[in-house]
Amino acid sequence: MKLIIAIIQPNRLEAVKMALTEVEVFRLTLMDCQGFGRQKGHTEVYRGHELTVNLLRKVQLQIAVNDEFVEPTINAIVQGGRSGDQGEIGDGKIFVLPMDDCVRIRTGERGSEAI
Repeated sequence: MKLIIAIIQPNRLEAVKMALTEVEVFRLTLMDCQGFGRQKGHTEVYRGHELTVNLLRKVQLQIAVNDEFVEPTINAIVQGGRSGDQGEIGDGKIFVLPMDDCVRIRTGERGSEAI
């Protein structure tokens, strides 16, 4: 079992969800977050004053999958999250973490059956 954490552009969320549905990944958790990487933010003008915005809005997805779904899930996120054919700086990152256990609260099932 793996926990996949993906940080993507908010405007790519629907495309990522559609791509995940195509590979039969239907469960995910979504969080709004802020951050920056190579983009280093951007500059805006507000009431005549120039402001530097360092933190950019992003969306974080958390998806717990069994081992056979890891690569299809990663490929779907890359396909849906990439801007254009080659992608652009700021498209996001995917982190894959080992997951020791999972427990379904309703039934008490554990492990891969709980996912």
